[in-house]
Amino acid sequence: MFHKIIIGLVLFAICSHGSAVATGHLTAQSWLVSDPQGHLIRSENADQVRSIASITKLLTVMTVLDAGQNLDEQLTIVRAHQSSIPPKMKTLSRRTLIELAMVKSDNRAAQTLCEHYPGGLRACVQEMNMKLKTLGMVNSVVYEPTGLDSRNVSTATELTQLVRAARTYGPVVEASQKTKIQIKLKKKYFLFSQTNPLVGKTQRVIVSKTGWISASGGCIVMLMDTDLGDRIVVVLGSKSTRTRIPEAEFISELKELEE
Repeated sequence: MFHKIIIGLVLFAICSHGSAVATGHLTAQSWLVSDPQGHLIRSENADQVRSIASITKLLTVMTVLDAGQNLDEQLTIVRAHQSSIPPKMKTLSRRTLIELAMVKSDNRAAQTLCEHYPGGLRACVQEMNMKLKTLGMVNSVVYEPTGLDSRNVSTATELTQLVRAARTYGPVVEASQKTKIQIKLKKKYFLFSQTNPLVGKTQRVIVSKTGWISASGGCIVMLMDTDLGDRIVVVLGSKSTRTRIPEAEFISELKELEE
């Protein structure tokens, strides 16, 4: 009897969470869905300036790719931040670090990429901000490449510009669609899983980047192929890393309100 009660409570919790999203009760403080050209379909607080956490890494990778450096060059990994990269891995290729920054959202990968940018970290961050201006993201600014700094901010509206631009970067699209990365070190393999569980599911993800720090809440930007056509989805300030995904799914299926 006790086990039946526990199972019942678990099922109730799952159903309650699902129905909350299904009825449009979103915890996200700012969100939008648009078509691939940026035409707004539905939104809430889309112009609110908010911390973007590891969505920053999407900008970092794009900026690094703009520099045209050798993707197969081996880079010494910095040890400035917590990371999923094991200490025994001293060097990795720029290509692999880009994948780790995108797929696993690894902080050291992003930091290492920027440290090895022409002119170093300062030049990299400066160029990241120049890219924001070039994209017309006037309310956006970053102070470092990982997203750990809560002063890295943008708006849902402006992040659609970043996602649209990201679609033109082959390595970004390739990394966005990877469910995992496997790296061999001597005789041992290390597996790094995608932070976005929607990747590899029925709805095809074209561009994806997740983010979370306490100041930002759960965040995600995506360009995805849905039954309604390609959709850009931006979620900022969701309650947690667990709520951002079902909320993004729900938002992606919204239709434009009739006047």
